[in-house]
Amino acid sequence: MFKKVNRESIRRRKHLSIRNKISGTAERPRLSVYRSNNNIFAQLIDDVNGVTLAASSTIEKEIKANVKHGGNVEAAKLVGKALAEKAVAKNITVVVFDRSGYKYTGRIAALAEAAREAGLKF
Repeated sequence: MFKKVNRESIRRRKHLSIRNKISGTAERPRLSVYRSNNNIFAQLIDDVNGVTLAASSTIEKEIKANVKHGGNVEAAKLVGKALAEKAVAKNITVVVFDRSGYKYTGRIAALAEAAREAGLKF
């Protein structure tokens, strides 16, 4: 008998390994990404103080009005751009990227590239 691979538990194990290596500060927060089938969420986190500095997702009214479906590359680009604009408004330009165990392709890469184009450095 073959055992079915539980990809979510593998991703969580990778995420914990990544989190042991990176941490966000007030000067250089962590850009954390969560991806579901229908939406994508991104936030800038100061791990030292345990505070979210800025957040953006496809469930926000401004972004939801511009996308037909929140689980595609175009939506991820809008989320990345919106998050970067919020960060630059708070004088945050340098971040550390936390892909949360997801592969750097598709929506994750699109969000990262859009954030870079809008002014974030990582």
